Amino acid sequence: MINKIKELEKISKLLEPSPEQRKLLLEKVIQNSEEFLNNLPFEKTYNESEEKGSGIYGYPISEASINISDALSILKRNVDTPGINPASGGHLGYIPGGGIYHSALGDFLADVTNRYAGVFFASPGAVRMENLLLEWLSKIIGYPISSSGNLTSGGSISNLIAIVSAREAFKIKSREIEKTVVYLTSQTHHSVEKSLRIAGLNECIKHYIPVDSEYRMNAAELEYSIETDKKSGLKPWLIISSAGTTDVGAVDPLEDLGSIADKYNLWHHIDAAYGGFFVLCDSGKELLKGLNNSDSIIIDPHKGLFLPYGSGAILIKDKKLLYKAFSYQAGYMQDALAQNEELSPADLSPELSKHFRGLRMWLPLMLLGTKPFSAALEEKLLLAKYAYGRLSELPNIELGPTPQLSVVTFRIVPPEVDSNVFNKKLIEEIHKDGRVFLSSTILNGKYTLRMAILSFRTHLSEIDLALEILKEKIKLIRESFN
Repeated sequence: MINKIKELEKISKLLEPSPEQRKLLLEKVIQNSEEFLNNLPFEKTYNESEEKGSGIYGYPISEASINISDALSILKRNVDTPGINPASGGHLGYIPGGGIYHSALGDFLADVTNRYAGVFFASPGAVRMENLLLEWLSKIIGYPISSSGNLTSGGSISNLIAIVSAREAFKIKSREIEKTVVYLTSQTHHSVEKSLRIAGLNECIKHYIPVDSEYRMNAAELEYSIETDKKSGLKPWLIISSAGTTDVGAVDPLEDLGSIADKYNLWHHIDAAYGGFFVLCDSGKELLKGLNNSDSIIIDPHKGLFLPYGSGAILIKDKKLLYKAFSYQAGYMQDALAQNEELSPADLSPELSKHFRGLRMWLPLMLLGTKPFSAALEEKLLLAKYAYGRLSELPNIELGPTPQLSVVTFRIVPPEVDSNVFNKKLIEEIHKDGRVFLSSTILNGKYTLRMAILSFRTHLSEIDLALEILKEKIKLIRESFN
């Protein structure tokens, strides 16, 4: 047995590279990342590809190993090249993610040290760091010291945590679900309905409140619906509002909705995954008044703080309700339970094992301060206004609502061809070109183009380029129809 153990030990020690091997690996990875970043301004934002990364299947996992240069080559060819390049400043399609360099350094350190940030006993410093970040988020939102939360993988999990917390706070039983009412709009993010289903609440009555011309929830219609439901013997329970919808960037009348929730004793949840961090700039703070008038709120650092994907946050105003919904006890965790100076993330979310997400957020905030983030967010708001104004100069343009945040919607309405067909062709031509990436949606049955301006690398030059490409492709398509 001893010989077998020693034989296996020799092989298993391949998992621990020597200092020389680490140096070589790191040099290769740094070289690769530097080439990526240095070439980024000259690369396309979107690459159409017939293979679509399928070449990765040519390298199945096996006992055989390959060297780092070959691995990086496979990565570049099959992962980094095809599809959308979300690191590009030309990513103006979906709400862009961030990926600031300082966060990558934080992730590197978190992965090397492998701190377990789920339980205070295991890594008190890591838990304190994440709680410090949540306290800062609560402060900028306007939540009291009694609040708490969790750093999550994104808005979907954050919405799920909020809905489960609300369910437990209102003690909703299975026999009551069919009479329990959720109020939302057609612009509510789809992850909310997904969360309701996962939380066993899919049979709740969902009342879609009408929106105004700017796609914001109509507060008067909401109150009328609540009154009507109460008279009908139903149980109004949850209002879902948005601070930055995905389609158009609309901000619901948060103060009014919060007052209605207070009046009728409903849980008010705000999805501010996209728009929440605009409170860091003056004009955004004015627009987002009422964020604090809620029971829960989600906000995504991988959007408005430009962190890498997988960075979300949920805040619950009353931390006791969050703890009640997710805390647990297990025999093998009795040592951890003996030390509870701080709330542990594992007691405040569905996760037990989790990545040390806090370091990717803490390091850039410490190294840079908040000023560059505030400036970048203010810049995006102004770029959206600029783009909206420049688009208005195009012939046959139909603009969406004046952007509240940084999403601009528009469509071309040519007299000579069906506008839905024309705009679909237009987005296809933009994707073929690849220098910038725009996306589309359906608004009131109309095929509509979206320019979502949030990447920290998007500046005036990228917006001007997008506008020039639009003019070029509009002309090309018109000629093709003649």
